[in-house]
Amino acid sequence: METAEKYMWRCIQLAQNGMNHTAPNPMVGAVIVCDGRIIGEGYHVRCGEAHAEVNAIRSVVDKESLKRSTIYVSLEPCSHYGKTPPCADLIIRMQIPRVVIGCKDPFVQVAGQGIERLRNAGCEVVVGVLEKECRQLIRHFITFNTLRRPYITLKWAESADGFIDVVRTQGKPARLSNDLTAMRVHKLRAENDAIMVGTNTAELDNPSLTVRHWWGDNPLRVVTDSELRLSGELTLFDGTVPTLVLTRCGERNHPHAEHVLWGDDETMLEHLMKELYQRKKQTLMVEGGRQLLQSFIDAGLWDEIIIEKSAQSLGHGISSPQVHGENAFESECHFGHTVLHYQKVNI
Repeated sequence: METAEKYMWRCIQLAQNGMNHTAPNPMVGAVIVCDGRIIGEGYHVRCGEAHAEVNAIRSVVDKESLKRSTIYVSLEPCSHYGKTPPCADLIIRMQIPRVVIGCKDPFVQVAGQGIERLRNAGCEVVVGVLEKECRQLIRHFITFNTLRRPYITLKWAESADGFIDVVRTQGKPARLSNDLTAMRVHKLRAENDAIMVGTNTAELDNPSLTVRHWWGDNPLRVVTDSELRLSGELTLFDGTVPTLVLTRCGERNHPHAEHVLWGDDETMLEHLMKELYQRKKQTLMVEGGRQLLQSFIDAGLWDEIIIEKSAQSLGHGISSPQVHGENAFESECHFGHTVLHYQKVNI
């Protein structure tokens, strides 16, 4: 492994410590190397606090050694004033002569300006070390800032013979997850800003859509109810977690929920993308039934699909959604169940 790649892998490793805390900022890690030895490390801990470069520089005991060091950072140092001063200016002020960057920042207020500022100040700047991996690390941030919509993950469990549930008008859904894979789903919920189901799922399953079996914040709950036929007694409307109801009706009969109207000039999904973007929700997880999931797939509105494949067969029921086109695919095993993972190659 090349030396630069070795230190950039460490940046990525450090950055992941900020998971669930940095949004809407990206996860970033930084490593400072002098004479072939790491003398400082840091990562962006949470939104509003010091960036990775700042924490790495603070960790260096002998600040004079910075003048003959290289700083490795997974994302281009910022060049604008936000909640914190520009990191590019700090690097210049500390006279760090060499900067190695994983990938450019897609955020419009940076977008190459940090690199330009460093070069104009006389710094040697290398860009693109483990670029693919660094972009994958901040795929949510990239999608949000380039496509102006949240990063969308579709998730469902299906039987060995390809069904997601039995046909029913009441009663409990088919149990296709075990206790441990259900816990993994709650981990995924904790990693998303919003979670969505359709009208039928809300009515039949009465889900809470909360993080009960993992540590983390509950995502914003989103439910479609175009005719406002869902009962106000459902758990979604218990007031414990903010909930959005997407509807075409002006009448408001759901307690403890915010109603969002969409008109005839756009589809529900188009309006939802605008709504979540305006609310700065970078990630959306869809756990609905076949109809809702397939509507996202058919519209091309997805970035990852996670399918939990149970060993149990149902024999009949509601067929699983169908994934179209050529996409990156991998298969893993978690707690006795196969997990199929699709990802669009658009980062």
